[in-house]
Amino acid sequence: MRQQSFQKALSKMTETGFRLFFVASLLFAGLTACYNRWLCLAELVLVLILYLYFQTGITRRKKEVMVYLDHMTSGVDAASRRTMITSPLPIVIFRPDTDDIIWSNERFLHLTGDPDHLFETKLSALVPSFQSQWLLDGDHLAPEPIPVGEKQYLVYGNLVCTGDEDAFLATTYWVDVTEYAGIADRFHTTRPVVGILQVDNYEDLIRGLEEGERSAIRTEINHRLVQWLEPSGAILLRYERDHYLLIWETGPFRDSYRKKFPILDEIRQVQSPNGVAATLSMGFGCQGQTPRELHSFASLALDMALSRGGDQAVVKDGPEFFFFGGRSKEVERRTKVKSRVVASALSELLASTDQVIVMGHAYPDLDVVGAVAGVCAIARKKGVPIRAVRAPSPYPAEEQVRQLMALPEYRGLFVPAEEALRLAGPNTVVVVVDTNRPEQTQAPDLLTSGARIVVIDHHRRAASYIEKPALSFHDPYASSASELVAELVQYILDSGDLKRVEAESILAGIVLDTKGFTMRTGSRTFETAAFLRKAGADISQVNKCFQHNLRDTVTKFQIIQGAQPYHGTMAITLTDRLVGRAIAGQAADEMLNIAGIEASFVLFPEAGQAYLSARSSGNVNVQVICETLGGGGNAATAGAQFPGKTPEEVLPLLKGAIDAYFDDGSDA
Repeated sequence: MRQQSFQKALSKMTETGFRLFFVASLLFAGLTACYNRWLCLAELVLVLILYLYFQTGITRRKKEVMVYLDHMTSGVDAASRRTMITSPLPIVIFRPDTDDIIWSNERFLHLTGDPDHLFETKLSALVPSFQSQWLLDGDHLAPEPIPVGEKQYLVYGNLVCTGDEDAFLATTYWVDVTEYAGIADRFHTTRPVVGILQVDNYEDLIRGLEEGERSAIRTEINHRLVQWLEPSGAILLRYERDHYLLIWETGPFRDSYRKKFPILDEIRQVQSPNGVAATLSMGFGCQGQTPRELHSFASLALDMALSRGGDQAVVKDGPEFFFFGGRSKEVERRTKVKSRVVASALSELLASTDQVIVMGHAYPDLDVVGAVAGVCAIARKKGVPIRAVRAPSPYPAEEQVRQLMALPEYRGLFVPAEEALRLAGPNTVVVVVDTNRPEQTQAPDLLTSGARIVVIDHHRRAASYIEKPALSFHDPYASSASELVAELVQYILDSGDLKRVEAESILAGIVLDTKGFTMRTGSRTFETAAFLRKAGADISQVNKCFQHNLRDTVTKFQIIQGAQPYHGTMAITLTDRLVGRAIAGQAADEMLNIAGIEASFVLFPEAGQAYLSARSSGNVNVQVICETLGGGGNAATAGAQFPGKTPEEVLPLLKGAIDAYFDDGSDA
């Protein structure tokens, strides 16, 4: 009796609603008989064929379901089989390769709201958001709740082989979790986010103003911040004259996040009577376990924003950093106080160490060598043994290194990375110059050797950086690492302690990164250059560092010849030749001399991967573009690497990054 009931229920599930269709067809054939008996006979034959076809399909579907149910419930009594039919959970059986529905229970029929045509369609057509790939991947739970109408369902499932090779049927169980999904959504959207805001140039804004004018500027900044946060119900507290603490919920924070924090542009509209526009840096902490951790995240994010030049927002979402803004042109905001403090701290650090190891970024250029020479002079003055990591040949500043090695003080000073790692110990100081990213250093293993780390760099900080150094001299407003080291030299060395070749190396590094004192220069840059000239640096010798042979010169202009304009003010060129990074960078520099070009990009191959060299005249921040592609640098000079790709494959990625840069809005 129970078996008959089960068969009856199964027939009801698998039979499709075509009875009315066949009745109508027979009536139509009867009417046709009044006019043409042969046509009537043909119609009857056609109806019979269709009826047999649909009956065959129903029989086949019953058989498939029975085989499947037998497989699933082998060894289970008939009462358990019937439980599957009358399960309180919606159940559907379908083919994961074609999405064709084989069978479902009554609960699933009501869930979809289309019981009459259930077996004539695909599951993805009834539930567009459903994807079956997770089943094919071997999972038994859908990664996210599936929306069906106004409800959310958590879907469990499994695959069973039907006997044919690579033929599977999938059974899915749909659990209504609408209420719990709503609770989870409210939980996530109401989690706290902590932000720390700082007006970057507060001193510049109020300098020389009367108290009433200062008050008006503060009031306008406060008004714009409050207006921005008013709809979100956030808490904004000013705890210093240029610092704010912000607490709000994740939901409204995400809205501003998606809009790329328009308050950055709003604040720039606040100007002092002397024409200085206000800029704002913001750091946000998300996904912290405690309020203290959220505040720590926000503080770290603000430090990241300031180290990258300010006028931007940085979000630390758990372990990841996200950057917004940072497109405006940097202005010099430096004092001698920081250099003097760092020089004193470095002197104390060297007094307590057995040896110093200095290194720069891989493929070192003149700026690295100049900074290394300055650090070597400081260590020599302090009487501390020093070693410098030697890069494998060839590299751009190889000739300058040879000139240093000719000095008696530099004999045996440059060692391979392997030997430097062997020499490093807990009482060693490792000085990293011209980079703050661990993966870009000449010997990354030195950073985890237990030695104390000192970082001297002028590049804007990226998402990956050397964490918790013993001493950091990081100034994104400096022209070069050589300039920073030269400032330390002035406070530590006496007159005559700096060798002429060392002074020329440092000056060459500054000339390289300033493109002959035409870019990223401030008053401190020229003061440093004057000091180096007094130390004996010969400009004619420095200029020889930038001379190239005829072949490289021809190659450089061949690269330029293939340049194509993009977005009006961009120039992009690519080459399949092995030209070297130095020549590619020089070609990018030369393209800035073309009228109307504000940024240049050179794509070239090297060692089985593609490289990008980017330059800017100042109005375009090429670092923001290169960071989108996984690279970095600073606003005027940046680059990126693309392992396993060719320049042709990278070209559309570069164009997409440039498009995104301009889609985000114009530069401030």
